[in-house]
Amino acid sequence: MRIVGVLSLGVLMTGAVVQGQEDLQPVGSMRDVMVSMIYPAANDLLLFMHRSVPSDDREWAAVQRSAVLLGESGNLLMTRGRAVDQGQWMKDARLLVDVGAAAYKAARARDASALAALDQPLNASCVTCHKDYRPNVHPRQ
Repeated sequence: MRIVGVLSLGVLMTGAVVQGQEDLQPVGSMRDVMVSMIYPAANDLLLFMHRSVPSDDREWAAVQRSAVLLGESGNLLMTRGRAVDQGQWMKDARLLVDVGAAAYKAARARDASALAALDQPLNASCVTCHKDYRPNVHPRQ
């Protein structure tokens, strides 16, 4: 009986998510999302990792904003209408969410070492997706 209740709740919640996605109205193209949201957020994080460790509340807040923007952009890439497929695209977008979440956690904790450790995962999230979906940028071998 409990399993049916949980299953029913899961079906209802899934329906709510699907219904909510039908109401989404994309404003920009995929290129717009990349150029306006993902690239600036990733670049800001990389600058803080390599040029100057955040030193005050304002700079840590900037890291936190970029981390949220990066992670939520990954979530956006997984929505209906944006997701190219349900396989590799979703895995690649999840990498972006994961690195954004980790950067957010590092920023909240003001942990410069944890932030610096995200250099490779951040680069990998971009390169992996571009190799899979932008072969003109990263030719497949």
